[in-house]
Amino acid sequence: MPVPQRTCRLITLGCKVNQYETQLVREALRENGFREAADKESADLCVVNTCTVTNNGDSKSRQAIRQLARNNPGTKTIVMGCYATRDPQTVSELPNVIEVVTDKRELSDVLGRFGVVDMPAGISEFEGHHRAFVKIQDGCILKCSYCIIPSVRPGLRSRRPVDIEEEVRRLVDNGYREIVISGVHVGHFGIDTNNLTPGDRPERLWDLFRRLDRIPGDWRMRLSSIETVEVNDDFIKAAGDCEHLCPQFHPALQSGADTVLQRMGRRYRVGRFLDQLEQIRERLGHDPAFTTDVIVGFPGETDAEFEETLETCRRARFMKIHVFPYSRRDGTPAANFSGQVPSRIIKARVRALSVLERDLALDFYRSRVKSGAEQIVLAERTCEDRSGWVKGTDQWYIPTEVRGTAADFGTFVSCVAEDASRERVQASRVMVPEHVASLTTPARLEVS
Repeated sequence: MPVPQRTCRLITLGCKVNQYETQLVREALRENGFREAADKESADLCVVNTCTVTNNGDSKSRQAIRQLARNNPGTKTIVMGCYATRDPQTVSELPNVIEVVTDKRELSDVLGRFGVVDMPAGISEFEGHHRAFVKIQDGCILKCSYCIIPSVRPGLRSRRPVDIEEEVRRLVDNGYREIVISGVHVGHFGIDTNNLTPGDRPERLWDLFRRLDRIPGDWRMRLSSIETVEVNDDFIKAAGDCEHLCPQFHPALQSGADTVLQRMGRRYRVGRFLDQLEQIRERLGHDPAFTTDVIVGFPGETDAEFEETLETCRRARFMKIHVFPYSRRDGTPAANFSGQVPSRIIKARVRALSVLERDLALDFYRSRVKSGAEQIVLAERTCEDRSGWVKGTDQWYIPTEVRGTAADFGTFVSCVAEDASRERVQASRVMVPEHVASLTTPARLEVS
């Protein structure tokens, strides 16, 4: 009688790096005799990849572990990720937790106790996604006053470029059309050189762009984030030369007031930040999209400083702003700063910046409609409110809706923007295949 497969269940909280690391564990378990448990089926082994970027991340991680224990009686739970590193004692006391991984380098030994003989060198798929994230480095050595991550992912560890290249080739060969270059601090890729083998030379991020750009095929790469202080001439030249690199970049602003940036411990000031964006615009020869992160209500932020942030965002012409209300994080210097901003003021500022964000998005979307430039949209899902339409993102990361069906998922759709709202662009296909030829076009979008 055949031995039944052991079952597993994996839960991920947090960032792209966590999602990549969970996928690596998933493939390791699968290659060593596990299968993922079906809905309502109890799992023999559970793995939770936790987040600690905010206090809420800690809370959600604990909730996920407790819920797994309720739904999988008798299971054994491995907990990994940033919260496990920051507070292993609390995590170890949660129900059914038998292993707490505080250092990713211990992961192979921990999984080895459950029959995992070899950890894969990289991933071959990205389950549940039509784009794949690839982790190129780990660790951060900066000292931003609000951030806990350098204490739970200390140091810098870059992967070997040849291993990254092999992984991307494998993913492209397996049908992934977009690869997102990810890491804890991708701009520091290659600064550490202890991973070199004899004959290798240090490669920085722009060298990796060029290496990956030589991989043939109908695919594209997108950079997850970058610090403007790391945008030098080599970076800008490579960005302009690489045909597979998307013209969308995510430099994290965090605040548009120099005084706040200084309190945050950021390494730039507004003037240099804006200059770097203009240099990228000039070199690429067309209008790239810039997205960013902004923290609202940092300790001591005045009305005048917040107005500076609004003006900086206007000058930067961001396409999208991820607006984060400041969350006091135990263990960071900012948690003890004076002048903690009341929550009602933070909420009002979040609303104001969110309104500006939608206005700026509409401006950028309309510029693409006006340009008439071809959009290459990665179709990802159906439109819930529009039968016969699919949505995805184009090379500028614009959310775009176009006529289509599930047959388009995971493929590139060539189209031209026709109309724009604050939330999305509506486009028409350049070529209409048979499976969408009979679909009808709804009314134009209304700007709200």
